[in-house]
Amino acid sequence: MYQKLTPKQKALTINLDPTIYGTFAEIGAGQETVRHFFRAGGASGTIAKAMSAYDKDFSDAIYGKEVKNRYVTQNRLRKMLRYEVALIEERISRENNPNRKFFSYANTVTTINFDKTVKGHGWVGIRFQVKENEDYNEIVIHVKFKENDATLQQETLGYLGVNLIFGAFTYYDNPRRLIESLYDDVATDNLEIDMIDFSGPAFAYVDNRLMSLQLVKNNMTDAVIFNSQGNNMLPADILYKKNIFAVRGSFRPVTKVNIDMLQNGIDMFMKDAICTHEETEILIEITISNLRADGDIDERDFLDRVDVLGKLGYTVIVSNFSEYYRLIDYFASYTSGNIGVAMGVNNMLMVFDEKYYTNLSGGILEAFGKFFRNGMRVYLYPYKDPETHELLDSSNLKVEENLKELYKYFKHNNRIVDITSYNPEFLEIYSREILRKIACNIKGWENQVPDGVAEMIKERGMFGFKEELSLKQFS
Repeated sequence: MYQKLTPKQKALTINLDPTIYGTFAEIGAGQETVRHFFRAGGASGTIAKAMSAYDKDFSDAIYGKEVKNRYVTQNRLRKMLRYEVALIEERISRENNPNRKFFSYANTVTTINFDKTVKGHGWVGIRFQVKENEDYNEIVIHVKFKENDATLQQETLGYLGVNLIFGAFTYYDNPRRLIESLYDDVATDNLEIDMIDFSGPAFAYVDNRLMSLQLVKNNMTDAVIFNSQGNNMLPADILYKKNIFAVRGSFRPVTKVNIDMLQNGIDMFMKDAICTHEETEILIEITISNLRADGDIDERDFLDRVDVLGKLGYTVIVSNFSEYYRLIDYFASYTSGNIGVAMGVNNMLMVFDEKYYTNLSGGILEAFGKFFRNGMRVYLYPYKDPETHELLDSSNLKVEENLKELYKYFKHNNRIVDITSYNPEFLEIYSREILRKIACNIKGWENQVPDGVAEMIKERGMFGFKEELSLKQFS
């Protein structure tokens, strides 16, 4: 158990380290971070320069102009970090300053507006050395402010900045600990971190998808997104003003049923919404509850699933939304476009189960108000009962008696529609049966997963797969 230091203690620790030396560049909320270092004492040996290029023209003269005049961006932050480090390297002689580890800290933020309609957000980062002769590392995070007062947001930003600088130099070899330390003296109710990115030689072993997972696990954010290449993406950049189509599942493993549901659901969604692929973001969602299905989260299993989905070309969202209405509410916070969700009959029955909404004052009606908002539509994939062989779809699934009329309302108004174009052969594919065969080394499951997936499962030994031993190995 480590002992938490106050912001003043952290700033003083950095100031008293004769090897740490760098600059502070803060735009948009004043010099909230550097003031902690000035007040702590001993800053003369640490702070090379502190500045706030608040005026856009002055900022442009230093860092260059931005496309579409957007200044609160990741690109702007990285420009600031690299410009300031280059300036230190140019002006400070290594010969006269042996053993110095240079750094630049920067933030570019916008706090809450006067009408309090936009809470504010920003980019915060540090570029730093672990050893004087090593290349630089970077930690970049995106934050969303939750407080309703600009002064409080500025104070929170200052604490976060101190935590980031201290964490970079103290916990660079333990990124999980570093992430946790970002919230020292900062309440999760006051600040959300929805993207983090580590790069550089000190983080060569770090998988940023696992770091994103820590954000959701630790309730620092509700959801994180990474693309098919495994890169962390800012949700606002991905979802803003887009049409959104999503499929939820455990994808353990991904099967031909999942892909058939997704592709045929997308085709229907595109026709209904009269939109193109360029205007639509397609997301595969995995919830934390799905990852915890067998107890603690198995990070290797998580990465295996994500790698398979990435190989198939899909963007993945990992969320803590156990209920579907929370997922739709999340999407609606970024877009007013069309939203569609593909799901199986069993998931539809869960949506109509009142026990999931006891925490809402309005119960299931409140949940449905958020779930079926703005024309959101469910595309229902049929289910074939393995015992009775009965085919279940929207016409014959059975909800509780007291919810029948409500269900009929959504079906009658085309908010629940059947996916009618599907491959009947895939209805006999059950992921649990595939898992059993993989674990028991029973052949025959390979043709029930998309092309290339079986090879990945065998190569990595995923889901308990063990290659059958040949007689030659005993000869």
